[in-house]
Amino acid sequence: MGLDSNAVRARMVQKLAAQGVSDARVLSAMGIVERHRFVDSALANQAYEDTSIPIGLGQTISKPNVVARMIELLLGGRADASGKLGRVLEIGTGCGYQAAVLSHVATEVYSIERLRGLHEKARENLRAFRLANVHLLFGDGMVGYARGAPYAGIIAAAGGESVPGAWIEQLAVGGRIVAPTVMPGGRQALVVLEKTPSELKQTVLEAVHFVPLKSGIA
Repeated sequence: MGLDSNAVRARMVQKLAAQGVSDARVLSAMGIVERHRFVDSALANQAYEDTSIPIGLGQTISKPNVVARMIELLLGGRADASGKLGRVLEIGTGCGYQAAVLSHVATEVYSIERLRGLHEKARENLRAFRLANVHLLFGDGMVGYARGAPYAGIIAAAGGESVPGAWIEQLAVGGRIVAPTVMPGGRQALVVLEKTPSELKQTVLEAVHFVPLKSGIA
């Protein structure tokens, strides 16, 4: 399969660029992280296709294009002196793939997962990568993680009826939340919330399909 070769990932990155992803930091991170290490070996041959893949417990790993698009929106051209975004909170660790990509574009990543089985799977998947700036948390993502706040960005891998107030409280002024949100017609759309000193600015983007946002742990 040549899944260990850079060439397979380079082709995926070329496709992402052709689909409109233009932030060099995002394209570089997508080229570095080995997506096939985050899916079951039986499905590894699909790892670099633009498709979502089941990861167990009724959850999926998002399409590469969706991951890249959401991270690009999260960055929004912002960076500190190192060229990275500051501290980021990820809601829904899943198998750990997006946290690994985020580790290359943010100074620090807090990633929270409500399903213990996935939290443990992500921990196992990420162990070999030795990412000192990624902190995996087992808990209810709807309440965020106040101890790590304020965040330069919050990104969610599950869609609710609205963005939880806790996330807005934990977002730094100048920060962004990128999250799938259920619209009045019942379909999900990608929403970007920007926190300014005076208001919360909302931009509704394209239709998406994510698992529902749920509270509690399991």
